[in-house]
Amino acid sequence: MSFPHYDEVHIISDLHMGGETGFQILRETKKLAGYIRWVGEQRPDGKVALVLNGDVIDTLAEKNDGYIAVDNAEAIVQRIMADPSFVPIWDALAEFTKIKDRTLVIALGNHDLEMSFPVVQCAVIKRLADTDLEARGRIEFSTMGAGYSCLVGDSRIFCTHGNEVDSWNYTRYEDLAKVGRRLNTGRSLKPGEWEPNAGTKMVKDVMNTVKGRYAWIDLLKPEMQAAVGVLLVLDPSQLSKIKRLIPVIGEKIEGSLEVDQRLSAEGFTSPTGTSPQPASVDSLLGPNLMAGLRSGADGNRHTADSLLRAAEKEYKTGSSVTDPEDKTLGTGQYLWDRFTSWITGVSEIEALRRALQDWLKNDKTFEITDQDDTCKEVLDSIGQDIHFLVTGHTHLERAIDLGGSRFYFNCGTWIRLLRFTETMLKDEKSFQPVYNLLESGRMKDIDEATFDFVLPQQSAVCIKTTKDGKVVGELAHIEGTHPVTRKIIKKFTR
Repeated sequence: MSFPHYDEVHIISDLHMGGETGFQILRETKKLAGYIRWVGEQRPDGKVALVLNGDVIDTLAEKNDGYIAVDNAEAIVQRIMADPSFVPIWDALAEFTKIKDRTLVIALGNHDLEMSFPVVQCAVIKRLADTDLEARGRIEFSTMGAGYSCLVGDSRIFCTHGNEVDSWNYTRYEDLAKVGRRLNTGRSLKPGEWEPNAGTKMVKDVMNTVKGRYAWIDLLKPEMQAAVGVLLVLDPSQLSKIKRLIPVIGEKIEGSLEVDQRLSAEGFTSPTGTSPQPASVDSLLGPNLMAGLRSGADGNRHTADSLLRAAEKEYKTGSSVTDPEDKTLGTGQYLWDRFTSWITGVSEIEALRRALQDWLKNDKTFEITDQDDTCKEVLDSIGQDIHFLVTGHTHLERAIDLGGSRFYFNCGTWIRLLRFTETMLKDEKSFQPVYNLLESGRMKDIDEATFDFVLPQQSAVCIKTTKDGKVVGELAHIEGTHPVTRKIIKKFTR
């Protein structure tokens, strides 16, 4: 095969460099810089690659009027690279590119679409290598949805971010290519030409506003259900209208159809089976919380179910639901006001505790051997001759033996994650301290919590040859800065 051949490949993902001070979710910048330098020191006489497997930067955390930066894309990326919080990382990457037989691969995620633009790639190359032609030649971009393939020993490696199979966050790579062509020819996009996916809309229209008050929102897992539900319970005014969620749910449905069409490399496979049904707010909140809402709704003319059905009908048909009391507010506002008023049926603390109990029942979020949707769906789209498949995107590390000398890794993230335990959710009294931290909204308070709430692990995958000709794949936690050490979590030998 003509793919690049290495002695070692190191893969990390979801660094999320972006946002101004107070709006940043990457904290371990010195450790990351130290790790990059450590990778550069491995196999002095061999060939080593460092793959940044998507969401390297986070332009969705930047101040920008649109869903994607076009005319100001280069300026935004230049700001991120010059931000004092992130300078040590870019300096370390620049040093890495100056080492002989090192290769830096930058793959595209769903938070850094601007990395696909030629003008942005030129800016990154200049920052890392300036006029050093050899260093420039050691930088590669994988930004058009094809992933990155290479060889380690006799094993074929395939790295992809993972949003390619995520109907919330799918990327229209053909449209990205068109934007790049526009920029290269001195043109821009017309208003409304770029159609964002549901995940981008959720981040820009809802999450970024909320993040100003609740800085931890990006770190909450499970992601979609917990994030939306916690916001509804903790501070309904942050969302203001249930109507804003319904179109986002609709975008997810459209996204799932597009993902179905992308599962073959040719892109001509038609979706099979029935179209997925739109998710309801009921499914986002869970049965325990809904039970509390319904118990507080006694005596009201409308039930929660009827209001939810009405909201979904409005989305599906595009028409408003008439109601004698809906004279001036509009159906969306009316439904939202009625719905949130029922939260008084239980205390806010108890409502959130019940919701989290629902979401975390039989939850496998942090089980590294769980074949989650990203794992299953990416596996369905690759061939049998891929020996090591590596994704990111979910922020959840995975290490799975697929059988037949094939293995799956998710290299996790370098941002903090929040983890709820059974002890925290036992009853309202035990949940009170957790609620207080969430309600305060300050990451400083959460970082200083005396109980085990933050999961501060920085994950990396390494695939390398051994002296006896075998190939080893490892999932590790990076510890320390000077020197860097690795705690091996899972190891597979092929």
